[in-house]
Amino acid sequence: MCGIVGYIGPRNAQDVLLSGLAKLEYRGYDSAGIAIYDHGEVKLAKTVGRLAALEAKLNGATISGNLGIGHTRWATHGKPSDENAHPHAGCASDFAVVHNGIIENYLALKEKLLASGHHFASETDTEIIAHLLEELWTGDLFSTVLKVLEEIRGAYALAIMTKNDPGKLVAVRKHSPLVIGLGDGENFCASDIPAILEYTRDVLIMEEGEIALITESSVECFDLKGNSIEKKVFQVTWDPVAAEKGGYDHYMLKEIHEQPRAVRDTMSGRLSDDGRKVMLPELKWPEGYAQAVDRIHIVAAGTSYHAGLVGKTVIESLTRIPVDVEIASEYRYRDPIVTDHTLMVVISQSGETADTLAALRNSKERGIRVLAITNVVGSSVAREANDVIVTWAGPEISVASTKAYTTQLIALYLLALYLGQERGKLDDVFVNGFLKDMKELPDKLDEILESSPWIEQTAKDFAVWDDAFFLGRGIDYAVALEGALKYKEISYIHAEAYPAGELKHGTLALIVEGVPVIALVTEDSLYEKSVSNIKEVKARGAHVLAIAWAGDEEIGKSVDRVLYIPRTRTALAPVLMVAPLQLLAYYASVARGNDVDKPRNLAKSVTVE
Repeated sequence: MCGIVGYIGPRNAQDVLLSGLAKLEYRGYDSAGIAIYDHGEVKLAKTVGRLAALEAKLNGATISGNLGIGHTRWATHGKPSDENAHPHAGCASDFAVVHNGIIENYLALKEKLLASGHHFASETDTEIIAHLLEELWTGDLFSTVLKVLEEIRGAYALAIMTKNDPGKLVAVRKHSPLVIGLGDGENFCASDIPAILEYTRDVLIMEEGEIALITESSVECFDLKGNSIEKKVFQVTWDPVAAEKGGYDHYMLKEIHEQPRAVRDTMSGRLSDDGRKVMLPELKWPEGYAQAVDRIHIVAAGTSYHAGLVGKTVIESLTRIPVDVEIASEYRYRDPIVTDHTLMVVISQSGETADTLAALRNSKERGIRVLAITNVVGSSVAREANDVIVTWAGPEISVASTKAYTTQLIALYLLALYLGQERGKLDDVFVNGFLKDMKELPDKLDEILESSPWIEQTAKDFAVWDDAFFLGRGIDYAVALEGALKYKEISYIHAEAYPAGELKHGTLALIVEGVPVIALVTEDSLYEKSVSNIKEVKARGAHVLAIAWAGDEEIGKSVDRVLYIPRTRTALAPVLMVAPLQLLAYYASVARGNDVDKPRNLAKSVTVE
């Protein structure tokens, strides 16, 4: 997944594609490629590395042609390599496909295609689309794409072309962004507006489940059943910098709003069709390994450490395996007690965090099996771990991590369920119910994000204070830690999180009239105790914002403000609770005039000790 550009018109397609891909470099990528229709052939050029590497491979040559598609890839299925770079072709190179997203059933489809005599050149899920186009070819590109869409499941933005039906470009959106650019005698498609802003400001924003048939003179839009759709032209008024952020003021805000998609993608392809089983084919564990694990050490830093704290609660609850969560910079310098049956889980957004990587290497030297949860396929952590669960958050540009955290939680939930299944601790009915609730999280996140104006005003009110306190009990406390971290790192307001039950052990001395206290109240088993703790800070003058379940009218009697989140099971509450905390931190930072995306003294990835 990453950047898509498509073009059809009188210009040289190579120039348009390379220019468009350059405008998408900010998204991050590990390989790049283009496909162009040139005198009856589809010609491909692609390589691992930056666009400069692709241009070097072209070596000054120009592929002549006026129809083409291009892609910058952020690896999900398959390591970064020339072979895995997009575009992908079928056996005869008649078709070319670029794709953002995840094809959930690609393994089953690949087996069928192999049995039919197809040969694959890559490890990607995308390549199966090109082979399906060959297999299902009707003589017309649009109708063939419709047939292919009946076969695939998952999330995707697609741009497709073929030498067998020149003069046409087909674009499809399902759970992954795509726009169409309208020109004079030329048209474009792209995953993001900056790629085409040089050429046009008239765009069609493709919505969920739409397909476009694009020629140089026309664009027709349809639903996935082929029914025609009327689309309204959107006039882009953003400058190029704002366009990179999708119209949002900052990357952080854009990435907060990308969380529903990121959560959906990270689950994609990892659940059985009947919703009763978690499948993690990326785990290459020896026979009986899941049953033999006697302890888990989760090792991480910063936001990833906070995700690990949630993971501890859920894994212990669902598997009854003891879990220790360790800060990587501490773990590497002590002598942890491990056995041959200890599983180490390292969590790192970038996969390059120095302390986490050192802890991984130390554990491998001691014979400990290491599972990595990371967002970067080709990272050091991903390469050196025994097993890897990739979080499909996509590139995260803002220093303050948002969608990486929520996708790490999803990966930990999947791991907990998988272990629980393999060890016989969970039955199908329980797993089915848990997964059903997980599938509802993206829609519930969307609902929370609609509360942004209310959260913005609250953040402005709180931003005049130089201190803030976050309280929670149980799993709420783990999320409170992440909320406080976000708040302090971008607003520069001193913020601390405490287990609410610890108030009497010193924290109450810090409560003064009017100071903001953010109380998380979703642990039903500890509800009354949490309310009692809230009353303690209220009695000392604190201004309390509670984050609580929708329908909890009682909590409003004990606090100054309440932000309600849609109800789900307690184990999944962190995914929903963290979004308003991220927004609270974001708007407090804006109110104080800070550089939100690049907070002072901080770097995106801590690659030195």
